[in-house]
Amino acid sequence: MAKLPKFMLTHNDTKDRWDLTKDGARRPTTTFATKAEATKGGALEKAVGKAGGSVKIQKVAPFIKIGKRFYTRSTS
Repeated sequence: MAKLPKFMLTHNDTKDRWDLTKDGARRPTTTFATKAEATKGGALEKAVGKAGGSVKIQKVAPFIKIGKRFYTRSTS
């Protein structure tokens, strides 16, 4: 059984779009304006091609930067 090519659908924050990138590639294979446009019926299938493939879809989550503070015990 042949291995399927792997793709990842990620959000590009700098250009505010969704990029479908083949595993190991630098440039996106296809770009979409919205996640809904990318996941609607047949859009990813056309982008991946006739050979098929596995697509991972990354979530866009608000990142909260939490600072860590370290305190030493007083030696009293």
